[in-house]
Amino acid sequence: MEREKQIKLLGLNLGIAAANIIVLPEVFVLGVAPATAFGIAFIFLSGAGLIYGNYRLLAEPDERGTPAQKIMTVEDYIDALKDRRELKTFEKTIDLMLDQIDRLQKKNKIIREILLQIFSSSEISYQKFDGVISEVERIFFMNMRSIINKLDAFDEEDYNFIRNKSNSGDFSEQFMDEKIEVYNKYITFVKEAAEDNEAILLKLDKLLLELSGLNSVESGQLEKMPGMVEIDNLIKQTTNYKN
Repeated sequence: MEREKQIKLLGLNLGIAAANIIVLPEVFVLGVAPATAFGIAFIFLSGAGLIYGNYRLLAEPDERGTPAQKIMTVEDYIDALKDRRELKTFEKTIDLMLDQIDRLQKKNKIIREILLQIFSSSEISYQKFDGVISEVERIFFMNMRSIINKLDAFDEEDYNFIRNKSNSGDFSEQFMDEKIEVYNKYITFVKEAAEDNEAILLKLDKLLLELSGLNSVESGQLEKMPGMVEIDNLIKQTTNYKN
């Protein structure tokens, strides 16, 4: 159960209990019929509120912030990752991914600024290069979306339960190994996807190094730059994988 939900349940139950402690002694000490009737009604309403409030909170589905299918903007990805920091198993990786988003934005901003020193924004060469950078961003955030889906599917409570029971003898060794193997696959996927995004950032670094030493680019030279070739290969590999 989420910590926020636990706090809500505790607040609801303590609030109702406090209200009964404060109101009922004052009502029944009067001993008159109207006061007694009010006290009985108050007890009934408190009980109904207790049952209904607990039911609503317990029946409320657990959500970790923004669902992956609703993520549209960079800010949505940042918020989604921050919402999932409660997963201690992935806390360091999530911090890394937030840093990756920040670095991606900075690198692409500098690349576009350098390109505008060589081309005008209306030139085909600039528009083509800008389209390539946009495609790299799309691949980067496609990895992020896959990671968020894996984070949402990962049951950390069950993972911790299985780890704590590993030497208890309550389950067979084979069963425990299979359960741990499943969760290790989640962890491996998230780490590898984060590493894939780090590789994308490295490719942008190489491209940025090449671009920063140019004052002009002849026709066709841009496509032949090693950094650009690496990025083109990345886009082709991703397109082929999707197909």
